[in-house]
Order: sequence, then C-alpha cells, then structure tokens
Amino acid sequence: MSKEDLIKRAMKAVLDGNEDAAVEVANKVVAQGINVVEIINEGFMPGMTEVGDLFGKEELSLPEVLLAAGAMQKAIDIMEPHIPTEQVAKKRGTIVIGTVEGDIHDIGKNIVAVMLRVYGFEVEDLGRDVPIKKFIDKAQELNADIVASSSLMTTTMPGQRLLEDKLREAGIREKVKTMVGGAAVTQEWADKIGADGYAEDASEGVTKAIELVK
Repeated sequence: MSKEDLIKRAMKAVLDGNEDAAVEVANKVVAQGINVVEIINEGFMPGMTEVGDLFGKEELSLPEVLLAAGAMQKAIDIMEPHIPTEQVAKKRGTIVIGTVEGDIHDIGKNIVAVMLRVYGFEVEDLGRDVPIKKFIDKAQELNADIVASSSLMTTTMPGQRLLEDKLREAGIREKVKTMVGGAAVTQEWADKIGADGYAEDASEGVTKAIELVK
C-alpha cells in the first residue's frame, strides 16, 4: 500500500473514530518501514484537526471527538517507538504537562505530549487528575520552561486559574511559560487567567510551544 493511500486511510480512520482502522494503518506503516512522522503529520493530525473543526461547528458531538482522539492515540502508541532518531529535533526545552485535578480525560493531552516529543521537547507527562501541587513541584524539580494544563470540563477549568496563582505564590511564574488547552478551554479563558498560550489542538500546541521558548 502506498504512503499516499495510508495517509488517506489515517485521516478517514480518525474522522470515522474507527480504532481498528487506525491500528491497521499504523501496523502497515511500521511493517512497510514508512516514516511514521510523515503519516502522523500528513494523515492523523489533519484528520484530528478536521474533527476539531467539525466539533466547533457542532457537526460532531463530544463522544465522537473522543472516539476520534482514541483512534489516533492507539495508532500513535504503535508508531511512536518507530520514530527515527534523526526525526526528533534537538532539545527545545522542558515541558510539564497534565490534565487538571478532577478531570480524568487525557486522550487529547496524550497526543499533544507525543507530538511535543517529536518536535524536540523533553516532556514530563503527569497524567490525568493531577493536583496543582504536583504541577508546581515537578516544574521546580525540572526547571521547566513550560507548564501545560488540559481541562475537558468547565467544572475543572478553575484548576487552570489556580495553577497560575500557585505558580506565582511559589515564585516561579516569571521563570516559566504556561499553556492551556482542552475541549472546554478558549483563548478568552487563557487571556482571562493570564496564561501565556492557548492551543486548540496538538498541531497548534506544538507551534505555540516553539514560539514560547524562542
């Protein structure tokens, strides 16, 4: 199967939220020795971006978005170990990332973390339902350049505001950049709480992170 066919199938698998199809594409990519980063960037990521656009237009429901993200995550799990070392950029900086306390959704955050690693960031993924103190402690321990938090639910968004406050209390807010994202989050919210960056999807998240560490 050609690379072009696999790219098309990757996009379709994500748009359909079809985990089996996404896994099939990933396995074929690995088996054929095709550059997995190209398939992620040209197939899976554009598919996920389109899903986000359709969700924004209310043409897809949140469960459908989660199915799409889950399908992509399964594919990336298969392909990530096969990312060529020369494709991983030189280290750009250290990012501490996690889903805020009270929120157990982490598929989107996981995808962002993988893509950040591909583009040269050292990523400390704290997982989901992460207490604010853990973000602070890890940022101090690693001398992080960026602290990124995700919130999928409006009820957990205040955790992102609290994170900003606690970073200031710890005396490190001026030393670290902050990024926020997640289905519930908007640019308006990022501006309101004083975050340095907002990303709607993984591709935008990488772009924003690179801008923040320049």
